[in-house]
Amino acid sequence: MAAAARLLLLLVVLGWVRPGACTDPPGGGWLAGTVPEEPRCTVERADASLTYSLFLQRFAFSRPVILGGVTDNSVSAARGQRVPGGTHLPVPRERRQHPGSPRSIPQAFRALCTRDKLLAAFGPFPVRLSTANTYSYRKVDVPFQEYVEHLLKPQDPARLGSDTLYFFGDNNFTEWGPLFQHYVPPPFRIPGTSPAYSFGIAGSGSGVPFHWHGPGFSEVIFGRKRWFLYPPDQTPHFHPNESTLAWLQHTYPTLPPAQRPLECTLRPGEVLYFPDRWWHATLNLDTSVFISTFLG
Repeated sequence: MAAAARLLLLLVVLGWVRPGACTDPPGGGWLAGTVPEEPRCTVERADASLTYSLFLQRFAFSRPVILGGVTDNSVSAARGQRVPGGTHLPVPRERRQHPGSPRSIPQAFRALCTRDKLLAAFGPFPVRLSTANTYSYRKVDVPFQEYVEHLLKPQDPARLGSDTLYFFGDNNFTEWGPLFQHYVPPPFRIPGTSPAYSFGIAGSGSGVPFHWHGPGFSEVIFGRKRWFLYPPDQTPHFHPNESTLAWLQHTYPTLPPAQRPLECTLRPGEVLYFPDRWWHATLNLDTSVFISTFLG
């Protein structure tokens, strides 16, 4: 019954954002950040012409890549209009779906992820927050509305990541599943894996320090997210309870050029792929809405 009510509510919300019916608020109503953006990008980029065979050959098992134009999720509510800074490469319809993925309603996911729409659909429901440190050992359950209105704040540089609560993953798929049905996932998969979504929202200056796990994709729906990546055989120097912002301010400037990570700022309309066991840390430059597809 609860799942049916949630689906009905999302369909009502979707009725508010039919193509051409309205315009998203700037930045989806999420707070812009003050963390400066580094224009340097040392992660290779590829566009929608990248084939699956080339993805497997060049990137899947060896190095990260930023893919442009491979999903519809950065498209605004007005049909065919992409967000500023997003890619604008055309993607054939048959490449936007992968076998077994849910049928997507074009241009719906971003429109459903504005601050007002998410609060309307999920406000009273609990979300599980994790500490923004490498091991994320502490979990706290709060109503989604309480998180957005009271806890979603810019990162204090003096505050440890182990003392910062962060909404990412641990999604209740009974409640959030109807939203995920409108997400257009990246078209590539690793043989022998299956996808799992993790959805999150985090404040400017927040992020998760260096850690590693299996391969996956990450996409920003609103905001900007800076990524730092090292290959598996190059362990970065960091403290697991220190925030990424503190690492950027204190450790990063001391690194010789040869010891700096691969890095880039991800914007809406771009998808980052990271291979298995690659070290990575993230830093949200704005209040960011993002989703990852983990390949387990």
